[in-house]
Amino acid sequence: MRNLTLATTLVCAAALPLSAEVNIYSARQPELIQPMLDAFTAETGIDVNIVFLQDGMIERLKAEGARSPADVVLTVDIASLTAIAEAGVTQPVVSDLINANIPAQFRDPEGNWIGLTSRARVAYVSNERVAAGEITTFEDLADPRWQGRICTRSGLHSYNVAMVAAFLAHNGEEATLAWLEGLKANLARSPQGNDRAQVKAIWAGECDVALGNTYYMGKMLEDPEQTEWANSTNIVFPIMGGSGAHVNVSGMAMTASAPNRDDALALMEFLTSQTAQSLYAEVNYEYPLNPAVSPSELVQSWGSFTPDAISLTEVAAKRADAVRLIEQVNFDE
Repeated sequence: MRNLTLATTLVCAAALPLSAEVNIYSARQPELIQPMLDAFTAETGIDVNIVFLQDGMIERLKAEGARSPADVVLTVDIASLTAIAEAGVTQPVVSDLINANIPAQFRDPEGNWIGLTSRARVAYVSNERVAAGEITTFEDLADPRWQGRICTRSGLHSYNVAMVAAFLAHNGEEATLAWLEGLKANLARSPQGNDRAQVKAIWAGECDVALGNTYYMGKMLEDPEQTEWANSTNIVFPIMGGSGAHVNVSGMAMTASAPNRDDALALMEFLTSQTAQSLYAEVNYEYPLNPAVSPSELVQSWGSFTPDAISLTEVAAKRADAVRLIEQVNFDE
Protein backbone atom coordinates (compact mmCIF):
# COMPACT_ATOMS: atom_id res chain seq x y z
CA MET A 1 0.00 0.00 0.00
CA ARG A 2 2.89 2.35 0.88
CA ASN A 3 4.51 1.71 -2.53
CA LEU A 4 1.24 2.38 -4.30
CA THR A 5 0.81 5.67 -2.44
CA LEU A 6 4.36 6.71 -3.31
CA ALA A 7 3.87 5.80 -6.96
CA THR A 8 0.62 7.75 -7.06
CA THR A 9 2.36 10.78 -5.53
CA LEU A 10 5.15 10.65 -8.11
CA VAL A 11 2.68 10.36 -10.97
CA CYS A 12 0.70 13.33 -9.68
CA ALA A 13 3.88 15.36 -9.18
CA ALA A 14 5.00 14.58 -12.72
CA ALA A 15 1.64 15.75 -14.02
CA LEU A 16 1.97 19.15 -12.36
CA PRO A 17 3.15 21.87 -14.75
CA LEU A 18 6.55 23.40 -14.06
CA SER A 19 6.40 27.03 -13.03
CA ALA A 20 7.10 29.28 -16.00
CA GLU A 21 9.92 31.79 -15.65
CA VAL A 22 12.41 33.92 -17.56
CA ASN A 23 15.85 34.84 -16.26
CA ILE A 24 17.40 38.16 -17.28
CA TYR A 25 20.92 39.50 -17.07
CA SER A 26 20.54 43.26 -17.24
CA ALA A 27 22.97 46.13 -17.62
CA ARG A 28 19.99 48.41 -17.09
CA GLN A 29 19.12 49.21 -13.50
CA PRO A 30 16.24 46.94 -12.41
CA GLU A 31 13.97 49.81 -11.34
CA LEU A 32 13.99 51.15 -14.91
CA ILE A 33 12.50 47.98 -16.34
CA GLN A 34 10.53 46.50 -13.44
CA PRO A 35 7.20 48.10 -14.46
CA MET A 36 7.38 46.37 -17.84
CA LEU A 37 8.31 43.05 -16.27
CA ASP A 38 5.49 43.31 -13.74
CA ALA A 39 3.04 43.98 -16.57
CA PHE A 40 4.33 40.92 -18.44
CA THR A 41 3.90 38.68 -15.41
CA ALA A 42 0.40 40.04 -14.78
CA GLU A 43 -0.57 39.31 -18.40
CA THR A 44 1.07 35.89 -18.80
CA GLY A 45 1.67 34.45 -15.33
CA ILE A 46 5.33 33.99 -16.23
CA ASP A 47 7.71 35.03 -13.46
CA VAL A 48 10.75 37.13 -14.34
CA ASN A 49 14.00 37.00 -12.38
CA ILE A 50 16.62 39.69 -12.95
CA VAL A 51 20.31 39.96 -12.16
CA PHE A 52 21.87 43.40 -12.50
CA LEU A 53 25.32 43.24 -14.14
CA GLN A 54 26.86 46.64 -14.64
CA ASP A 55 30.07 45.07 -15.96
CA GLY A 56 31.33 41.70 -17.11
CA MET A 57 28.18 40.36 -18.77
CA ILE A 58 29.98 38.82 -21.76
CA GLU A 59 32.65 37.26 -19.55
CA ARG A 60 30.01 35.75 -17.27
CA LEU A 61 28.00 34.30 -20.16
CA LYS A 62 31.14 32.80 -21.67
CA ALA A 63 32.19 31.28 -18.36
CA GLU A 64 28.74 29.79 -17.76
CA GLY A 65 28.43 28.48 -21.31
CA ALA A 66 25.57 26.04 -21.89
CA ARG A 67 24.93 25.96 -18.11
CA SER A 68 23.95 29.63 -17.98
CA PRO A 69 20.54 30.23 -16.41
CA ALA A 70 20.13 33.46 -18.39
CA ASP A 71 17.49 33.56 -21.11
CA VAL A 72 17.57 37.24 -22.10
CA VAL A 73 20.09 40.05 -21.78
CA LEU A 74 19.13 43.72 -21.62
CA THR A 75 21.67 46.44 -22.20
CA VAL A 76 22.00 50.17 -22.63
CA ASP A 77 23.54 51.00 -25.98
CA ILE A 78 24.23 49.78 -29.51
CA ALA A 79 27.92 49.09 -28.84
CA SER A 80 27.03 46.73 -25.99
CA LEU A 81 24.37 45.01 -28.09
CA THR A 82 26.71 44.35 -30.99
CA ALA A 83 29.56 43.29 -28.69
CA ILE A 84 27.32 40.69 -27.05
CA ALA A 85 26.22 39.37 -30.43
CA GLU A 86 29.79 39.26 -31.76
CA ALA A 87 30.92 37.36 -28.66
CA GLY A 88 28.82 34.39 -29.74
CA VAL A 89 26.73 34.24 -26.57
CA THR A 90 23.38 34.98 -28.23
CA GLN A 91 21.12 33.18 -30.66
CA PRO A 92 19.02 34.58 -33.51
CA VAL A 93 15.40 35.40 -32.74
CA VAL A 94 12.85 34.93 -35.48
CA SER A 95 9.52 36.57 -34.72
CA ASP A 96 7.03 38.10 -37.13
CA LEU A 97 5.53 39.99 -34.19
CA ILE A 98 8.83 41.62 -33.23
CA ASN A 99 9.54 42.43 -36.86
CA ALA A 100 6.15 44.12 -37.14
CA ASN A 101 6.64 46.11 -33.93
CA ILE A 102 10.25 47.30 -34.32
CA PRO A 103 11.50 48.92 -37.56
CA ALA A 104 14.33 47.14 -39.35
CA GLN A 105 16.93 49.86 -38.64
CA PHE A 106 16.62 49.03 -34.93
CA ARG A 107 17.11 45.27 -35.33
CA ASP A 108 20.07 43.11 -36.24
CA PRO A 109 19.40 41.67 -39.73
CA GLU A 110 20.10 38.18 -38.37
CA GLY A 111 18.00 38.66 -35.24
CA ASN A 112 20.88 38.62 -32.75
CA TRP A 113 19.70 41.83 -31.07
CA ILE A 114 16.57 43.97 -31.03
CA GLY A 115 16.28 47.61 -30.00
CA LEU A 116 13.60 48.58 -27.49
CA THR A 117 13.83 52.32 -26.86
CA SER A 118 15.89 55.29 -27.92
CA ARG A 119 17.18 58.34 -26.12
CA ALA A 120 19.00 61.45 -27.27
CA ARG A 121 22.33 62.56 -25.80
CA VAL A 122 21.73 66.24 -25.31
CA ALA A 123 23.04 69.42 -23.76
CA TYR A 124 21.40 70.46 -20.51
CA VAL A 125 21.92 74.23 -20.33
CA SER A 126 21.35 76.79 -17.61
CA ASN A 127 18.14 78.68 -18.29
CA GLU A 128 19.70 81.76 -16.68
CA ARG A 129 23.24 81.77 -18.10
CA VAL A 130 22.86 80.26 -21.59
CA ALA A 131 20.77 82.01 -24.19
CA ALA A 132 18.63 80.23 -26.77
CA GLY A 133 20.60 79.41 -29.89
CA GLU A 134 24.05 79.59 -28.29
CA ILE A 135 24.51 75.83 -28.75
CA THR A 136 23.20 74.23 -31.93
CA THR A 137 25.86 71.60 -32.77
CA PHE A 138 28.17 69.23 -30.95
CA GLU A 139 31.04 71.14 -32.55
CA ASP A 140 29.93 74.19 -30.53
CA LEU A 141 30.89 72.43 -27.30
CA ALA A 142 34.59 72.72 -28.21
CA ASP A 143 34.39 76.47 -28.82
CA PRO A 144 36.66 78.41 -26.39
CA ARG A 145 33.74 80.60 -25.30
CA TRP A 146 32.61 77.63 -23.14
CA GLN A 147 35.95 77.37 -21.32
CA GLY A 148 35.34 76.35 -17.71
CA ARG A 149 31.59 76.03 -18.28
CA ILE A 150 30.90 72.39 -19.22
CA CYS A 151 30.33 69.35 -16.96
CA THR A 152 30.16 65.68 -17.89
CA ARG A 153 30.51 62.21 -16.47
CA SER A 154 33.52 60.05 -17.42
CA GLY A 155 34.46 60.17 -21.07
CA LEU A 156 34.80 56.38 -20.93
CA HIS A 157 31.21 55.79 -19.86
CA SER A 158 29.30 53.94 -22.58
CA TYR A 159 26.99 56.93 -23.20
CA ASN A 160 29.92 59.23 -23.96
CA VAL A 161 31.87 56.59 -25.87
CA ALA A 162 28.90 56.16 -28.22
CA MET A 163 28.67 59.94 -28.64
CA VAL A 164 32.37 60.15 -29.55
CA ALA A 165 32.06 57.13 -31.85
CA ALA A 166 29.26 58.87 -33.73
CA PHE A 167 31.32 62.06 -33.99
CA LEU A 168 34.23 59.98 -35.31
CA ALA A 169 32.03 58.27 -37.89
CA HIS A 170 30.95 61.67 -39.19
CA ASN A 171 34.18 63.64 -39.01
CA GLY A 172 37.18 61.33 -39.03
CA GLU A 173 39.99 60.86 -36.54
CA GLU A 174 41.86 64.17 -36.86
CA ALA A 175 38.74 66.30 -36.38
CA THR A 176 37.51 64.10 -33.52
CA LEU A 177 40.81 64.36 -31.68
CA ALA A 178 40.75 68.15 -31.99
CA TRP A 179 37.13 68.24 -30.81
CA LEU A 180 37.91 66.11 -27.76
CA GLU A 181 40.83 68.35 -26.86
CA GLY A 182 38.61 71.41 -27.17
CA LEU A 183 35.81 69.82 -25.13
CA LYS A 184 38.25 68.81 -22.40
CA ALA A 185 39.68 72.35 -22.29
CA ASN A 186 36.15 73.64 -21.66
CA LEU A 187 35.41 71.42 -18.66
CA ALA A 188 34.63 73.15 -15.39
CA ARG A 189 35.90 70.16 -13.40
CA SER A 190 37.26 66.64 -13.95
CA PRO A 191 34.61 64.25 -15.28
CA GLN A 192 32.73 62.68 -12.38
CA GLY A 193 29.36 61.44 -11.21
CA ASN A 194 26.38 60.43 -13.31
CA ASP A 195 24.19 62.44 -15.68
CA ARG A 196 21.99 63.78 -12.88
CA ALA A 197 25.07 65.01 -11.00
CA GLN A 198 25.93 67.20 -13.99
CA VAL A 199 22.52 68.88 -13.89
CA LYS A 200 22.92 69.40 -10.15
CA ALA A 201 26.24 71.11 -10.91
CA ILE A 202 24.46 73.55 -13.24
CA TRP A 203 21.92 74.31 -10.49
CA ALA A 204 24.80 74.86 -8.04
CA GLY A 205 26.55 77.25 -10.44
CA GLU A 206 29.56 75.00 -11.03
CA CYS A 207 28.96 74.91 -14.79
CA ASP A 208 26.50 76.18 -17.38
CA VAL A 209 26.29 73.23 -19.80
CA ALA A 210 26.19 69.48 -19.19
CA LEU A 211 25.98 66.35 -21.32
CA GLY A 212 23.17 63.97 -20.44
CA ASN A 213 20.49 61.62 -21.71
CA THR A 214 17.00 62.99 -22.22
CA TYR A 215 15.16 60.62 -19.88
CA TYR A 216 17.02 61.90 -16.83
CA MET A 217 15.00 65.12 -17.05
CA GLY A 218 11.82 63.15 -16.42
CA LYS A 219 13.42 61.13 -13.62
CA MET A 220 14.64 64.28 -11.87
CA LEU A 221 11.20 65.89 -12.10
CA GLU A 222 9.82 62.84 -10.25
CA ASP A 223 12.17 63.39 -7.31
CA PRO A 224 11.30 66.27 -4.93
CA GLU A 225 14.98 66.80 -4.13
CA GLN A 226 16.00 66.90 -7.79
CA THR A 227 13.09 68.86 -9.27
CA GLU A 228 14.86 72.14 -8.57
CA TRP A 229 17.94 70.89 -10.44
CA ALA A 230 15.85 69.99 -13.48
CA ASN A 231 13.95 73.28 -13.45
CA SER A 232 17.22 75.22 -13.56
CA THR A 233 17.94 73.86 -17.04
CA ASN A 234 16.61 73.55 -20.57
CA ILE A 235 17.28 70.70 -22.99
CA VAL A 236 19.05 71.45 -26.27
CA PHE A 237 19.36 68.90 -29.08
CA PRO A 238 22.74 69.63 -30.74
CA ILE A 239 23.19 68.45 -34.31
CA MET A 240 26.03 66.05 -35.05
CA GLY A 241 27.92 66.13 -38.34
CA GLY A 242 25.27 68.28 -39.97
CA SER A 243 22.86 65.34 -39.82
CA GLY A 244 20.77 65.32 -36.64
CA ALA A 245 20.74 64.74 -32.90
CA HIS A 246 22.82 61.87 -31.56
CA VAL A 247 20.60 59.00 -30.42
CA ASN A 248 21.32 55.60 -28.94
CA VAL A 249 19.17 52.61 -28.08
CA SER A 250 18.54 50.20 -25.29
CA GLY A 251 17.93 46.66 -26.45
CA MET A 252 17.74 42.95 -25.83
CA ALA A 253 19.04 39.62 -27.06
CA MET A 254 18.32 35.96 -26.36
CA THR A 255 21.22 34.03 -24.91
CA ALA A 256 22.67 31.02 -26.69
CA SER A 257 21.77 28.80 -23.72
CA ALA A 258 18.23 30.15 -22.98
CA PRO A 259 16.83 27.28 -20.87
CA ASN A 260 13.35 28.84 -21.05
CA ARG A 261 13.37 29.75 -24.72
CA ASP A 262 9.61 29.85 -25.38
CA ASP A 263 8.89 31.99 -22.33
CA ALA A 264 11.86 34.20 -23.18
CA LEU A 265 10.50 34.77 -26.66
CA ALA A 266 7.11 35.64 -25.16
CA LEU A 267 8.81 38.27 -22.98
CA MET A 268 10.79 39.71 -25.89
CA GLU A 269 7.65 39.99 -27.98
CA PHE A 270 5.82 41.63 -25.09
CA LEU A 271 8.55 44.23 -24.63
CA THR A 272 8.01 45.36 -28.22
CA SER A 273 4.22 45.54 -27.83
CA GLN A 274 2.21 48.73 -27.53
CA THR A 275 1.53 47.92 -23.86
CA ALA A 276 5.19 47.71 -22.87
CA GLN A 277 6.34 50.47 -25.21
CA SER A 278 3.74 52.81 -23.71
CA LEU A 279 5.11 52.00 -20.25
CA TYR A 280 8.64 52.75 -21.44
CA ALA A 281 7.36 56.08 -22.73
CA GLU A 282 5.33 57.08 -19.68
CA VAL A 283 7.38 55.58 -16.84
CA ASN A 284 10.94 55.92 -18.15
CA TYR A 285 10.54 58.98 -20.43
CA GLU A 286 12.23 57.17 -23.31
CA TYR A 287 11.36 57.30 -26.99
CA PRO A 288 9.52 54.09 -27.95
CA LEU A 289 10.73 52.31 -31.08
CA ASN A 290 7.31 50.85 -31.86
CA PRO A 291 5.97 53.46 -34.30
CA ALA A 292 2.43 52.94 -33.03
CA VAL A 293 3.40 54.48 -29.67
CA SER A 294 4.12 58.17 -29.13
CA PRO A 295 6.47 59.68 -26.55
CA SER A 296 4.85 60.93 -23.37
CA GLU A 297 3.47 64.47 -23.27
CA LEU A 298 6.32 65.50 -20.96
CA VAL A 299 8.96 64.20 -23.36
CA GLN A 300 7.25 65.92 -26.27
CA SER A 301 7.35 69.19 -24.31
CA TRP A 302 11.16 69.13 -24.45
CA GLY A 303 11.02 69.74 -28.19
CA SER A 304 11.24 67.79 -31.41
CA PHE A 305 14.40 66.82 -33.24
CA THR A 306 15.66 64.95 -36.26
CA PRO A 307 17.71 61.89 -35.26
CA ASP A 308 21.19 61.47 -36.71
CA ALA A 309 20.85 59.51 -39.94
CA ILE A 310 24.06 57.55 -39.46
CA SER A 311 23.69 53.79 -38.96
CA LEU A 312 23.92 52.67 -35.34
CA THR A 313 25.98 49.67 -36.41
CA GLU A 314 28.47 52.08 -38.00
CA VAL A 315 28.64 53.94 -34.69
CA ALA A 316 29.22 50.69 -32.82
CA ALA A 317 32.05 49.78 -35.19
CA LYS A 318 33.89 52.96 -34.16
CA ARG A 319 33.70 52.23 -30.44
CA ALA A 320 37.24 50.91 -29.98
CA ASP A 321 38.72 53.85 -31.87
CA ALA A 322 36.60 56.25 -29.83
CA VAL A 323 37.94 54.78 -26.58
CA ARG A 324 41.49 55.08 -27.89
CA LEU A 325 41.04 58.78 -28.72
CA ILE A 326 39.37 59.52 -25.36
CA GLU A 327 42.32 57.93 -23.60
CA GLN A 328 44.82 59.69 -25.89
CA VAL A 329 43.65 63.10 -24.72
CA ASN A 330 43.50 61.92 -21.08
CA PHE A 331 39.92 63.16 -21.02
CA ASP A 332 39.16 62.07 -17.46
CA GLU A 333 42.29 63.59 -15.90
